[in-house]
Amino acid sequence: MTIRHLRVFIEVADSGKMSMTASKFFLSQPTVSQIIRELEEHYNVLLFERIAQKLYITEHGRYLLSYARHVVAEFDTLEHAMLQINKTQQLRIGATLTISTCLLPDILTQLTTRLPHLDIFSYSGNTASVEEKLLKSNLDVGLIEGSVKNNELISMPLISDYLVLICSSTHPLAGKKRVTLKDLSNYSFALREAGSGTRTMMESYLTEHHINIDVRWETCDIDSLKTAVMQQNLLTIASVRLFEKEIKNHDVQIFMNGNYEWDRNFHLVYHKKKDISQSISVLHDILIEYGRPEFLADAEYGIVLY
Repeated sequence: MTIRHLRVFIEVADSGKMSMTASKFFLSQPTVSQIIRELEEHYNVLLFERIAQKLYITEHGRYLLSYARHVVAEFDTLEHAMLQINKTQQLRIGATLTISTCLLPDILTQLTTRLPHLDIFSYSGNTASVEEKLLKSNLDVGLIEGSVKNNELISMPLISDYLVLICSSTHPLAGKKRVTLKDLSNYSFALREAGSGTRTMMESYLTEHHINIDVRWETCDIDSLKTAVMQQNLLTIASVRLFEKEIKNHDVQIFMNGNYEWDRNFHLVYHKKKDISQSISVLHDILIEYGRPEFLADAEYGIVLY
């Protein structure tokens, strides 16, 4: 039993709804149910009764609630007192390479502006490595473009992103308005390394549509990926945000998926047993302010069709 159990219990008791509690603490509703069940098993009592799809706190629940409010209040007083001794808060953020390149610098600037005493450690890697570090408690939160595979992690889609087919302005596909998936088999590609969210998504998509491509360049470095496109005239499929400068300068041409199958989200990820600190809440608020990339409104692009 932890403080987190008591916080969730108090909110369920006050709101009478697990869905509202889940939203407040950025949890899934099954996770809230599990937390309440763990409390009931720990004390061997029934805390809530469900009647006609409504929750009613039991006598045992009311007894625990009075103590829980006191314990949580005392804990918060302790936290505040200790933080006053050392006013620096810490937040360890892991971000995938795409997000690290496109968004993380601005996100960190906003975080330090809103929380001047926040001490931030940042790590850049692919989706698999960020997930591993979260599970080992080496990171507090992760920002990823892929899907997490472990059900111990909570993943919240917050920022819209778009994968696009990209070629240089001198590539044979440059200037075309439409490209079919079968056309891609005729050209060579540069792709991200295995384990990246982008690579996983594209391999799944191409396999589903029975398309084989010739991969000539594999890299975990964004600058290297751009070099492969710009100097070696290879195709790539990557986040449109990575090539913002090149798109604005008309150095590359992009092709959007005509069926919107390459649309995706960047996710905020954390362990389901992680207490949501002030810094994580502020980070969440910053992320939901990002919308569709503004430069796309003026960009010319072709379409990839099946």
